[in-house]
Amino acid sequence: MRASRRVFVVALAFLSSCAAAQQSDQVTAERVLGPQWKQLSRRAGMIFAGTVLATAAPAASTQTVTANRPVPGTTPAVQLSFHVDEAIAGVERGQILTIHEWTGAWSMQRPMIEGQHILLFLYPLSRLGLTSPVGGSLGQVALDPSGKNVPKSGSVSVVQLERAIRSARSEEKK
Repeated sequence: MRASRRVFVVALAFLSSCAAAQQSDQVTAERVLGPQWKQLSRRAGMIFAGTVLATAAPAASTQTVTANRPVPGTTPAVQLSFHVDEAIAGVERGQILTIHEWTGAWSMQRPMIEGQHILLFLYPLSRLGLTSPVGGSLGQVALDPSGKNVPKSGSVSVVQLERAIRSARSEEKK
């Protein structure tokens, strides 16, 4: 009977520490990502920590119809390529992900530069195949040169944020 009581006490202590760690991760996520971090996490179709490989400005379109309206299918977009270092949702680790973002959305957020490490929350692809960071610049979190931590946050790791994000997304499915 004593042995089973010890097992119960150890299991209870383990579960308590897991709950405390989850709460700590959520508090950290709110501090780093802002008060709307759960909505940010749930609205994203793709979430990952990655490295910007390339950015390409859109080619100027010469095809137009009357009234200077673009021809359908020629939506001006910026092409961005990333190496997925840590996959959180909708992508796979090690994947080279190329996205297209409408130039209007691109111009309203922080520019991404080649070699930059970043945590991205991207909307699901639109019917035109476009995406952009959820909440604009809120969906872009700069990482340190190692790509593992958020600078200026007291050493918050991507792993801590990943746990909180996965928890928020699983809460939504319940």
